[in-house]
Amino acid sequence: MRVFAAIGIAIQIFSASAQSPIPAGPQTIRITRAGTQPPQPAPADHFTGSARVDTPFQGSAPARISGARVLFEPGARTAWHTHPLGQTLVVTAGTGRIQRWGDPVDEIRQGDVVWIPPGQKHWHGAAPHTSMTHIAISEQLDGKVVEWLEQVSEAQFTAPLRGQAADANSTPRPRPSQAAMGNFAPKLAQVTDDVLYGDIWERPDLSKRDRSLATVAALIALNRPDQLRSHLRIARQNGVTQEELIETITHLAFYAGWPNAVTAIGIAREVFEKK
Repeated sequence: MRVFAAIGIAIQIFSASAQSPIPAGPQTIRITRAGTQPPQPAPADHFTGSARVDTPFQGSAPARISGARVLFEPGARTAWHTHPLGQTLVVTAGTGRIQRWGDPVDEIRQGDVVWIPPGQKHWHGAAPHTSMTHIAISEQLDGKVVEWLEQVSEAQFTAPLRGQAADANSTPRPRPSQAAMGNFAPKLAQVTDDVLYGDIWERPDLSKRDRSLATVAALIALNRPDQLRSHLRIARQNGVTQEELIETITHLAFYAGWPNAVTAIGIAREVFEKK
């Protein structure tokens, strides 16, 4: 019985090999070390704003897969385009936007995986005030991966997100400081929202992600747990990862003192576990 079973297995293996022949020549694992391929600016013909392409990759024949990590600064996005065999996006940092032609704009965040079907006209990029990084994976069809079309207009880019238009007549969300202190100290809340959040945080010279890191570091050093709690949440919304925030606290322990770092870790754990 064992002999017959072995013969059956051998026939199955031979049959599979005949259907999918092994490529000729030696096949080895190929490792591209981090930093050996410097990022390249994304071509202006196909992108708006500042974006760069990092660690592009392409499978060897008979594989048809190719892709890259793309880093979008706030407001940057691709032009409209299609893929003959579709595309998968894996968002690794930040908050972005994606839209299929004829559909509302959707928000995408770190950890999201997006599938764009073959031939679908679409664009993707960062949010207006937040950077975004994704890994883009596509396949070639007759040697072609993408067909580029017209640029995304400012009106298309700033259109309301899916669901926002329906809520246009609803009660607006409280501004950041109004929610915290508006009923008790309305003038202080107004000045904070208008000057700090409405002006400083919106200045384009630093991304909101960088402003969050600077703010969190300052609050750790000053040992301000109440403000740190809210700014850890804001930092996550602005694309700073949980790992980056924990590493920031660890780094600050050597400059701001161990007690401050221990307090900050306790606040961070509370915020992240609640989320």
